[in-house]
Amino acid sequence: MKKKIRILSLDGGGIRGIITCVILKYIEEQIQRFDHPEAKLGDYFDLVAGSSTGGLLASILLFPGKEGKARFSVQEALDLYAKNGETIFNVSFWEHTLNIFGLFNEKISKRNLEKRLDEVFGNLELKDFTKPCLITSYDIFDRKAKFFSSHEANISLENFFVKDVCRATSAAPTYFEPARIKSLYGQEFTLIDGGVFANNPALCAYAEARKIRFSTILADEEKPDFPSINDMLLVSIGTGEVLKPYSFEKFENAGKIRWIAPLIDILLSANAETVDYHLLKMYESLGKRNRQNYYRLVPQLGKASPEMDNVSAKNIYELIQTGLVFVDKNRETLSEIARKLIKNQ
Repeated sequence: MKKKIRILSLDGGGIRGIITCVILKYIEEQIQRFDHPEAKLGDYFDLVAGSSTGGLLASILLFPGKEGKARFSVQEALDLYAKNGETIFNVSFWEHTLNIFGLFNEKISKRNLEKRLDEVFGNLELKDFTKPCLITSYDIFDRKAKFFSSHEANISLENFFVKDVCRATSAAPTYFEPARIKSLYGQEFTLIDGGVFANNPALCAYAEARKIRFSTILADEEKPDFPSINDMLLVSIGTGEVLKPYSFEKFENAGKIRWIAPLIDILLSANAETVDYHLLKMYESLGKRNRQNYYRLVPQLGKASPEMDNVSAKNIYELIQTGLVFVDKNRETLSEIARKLIKNQ
């Protein structure tokens, strides 16, 4: 039998990506325990997809090191988030004072974000990732989804600097201004966060995997080309579930301004739930063994703030605790995922 195509899908969520890091760190530790003490998670997936903060994480996991292997461990990714989160997301007192509630300008300056992305990724090109990727964004000029694929970057004009890809996928409206970037062939794009249409990019990842000749790209004849759902092991991770109720009384006569924040919250969660629904139904159509190859991991947010830019020391602590509580309750499932990843290596 052919090996499974191992797909990792990472939701958006700003600084809440710390939760994702904690979960991935445990899976990586189990792989190190079962397979190799120096193993890095990026080497145990065949395709990594991400939106917004998930796109940044995907780029870190697929950063090339020696001999075409992943350079960074999940712990190093977590360190990057904890170290740079405050610099990227924090807004000075004067910016707050001059820009109350972000009504006149974007909430966060792009300068800090772009500086950190340049420090981490330098002139790394999309085509140089260790494995295929799919990172989402949305083109507000041509009004269509824009997907960054390292597979496509190798065979077309769609190659970009990774720092520009990360800038585009993290350009969340009201947080960062749109990203104006160019491909390495000079084509210009005006892009915003892919989370506006695919905050959970797992279904996009499935569609991307269907068109890839994995046996050639991975130099492994046991990997299937143009895989079907039956050939995929799919792990999808969210950044914390926030199901805040909205009462009829509160919104009975609500105007446009009062609806803005709740509507964004509802759209993001509804998108993720809809993608999960479709994938569940797809996997339920398979045989008993293969239907167990889809994992949707979404912790309850607990005491952590649902805000994507809350980088207080207390909230970062609570985000880590949220991840740890989820890991503690799901050790068996996460270890099972690790073993399946190793089995299909």
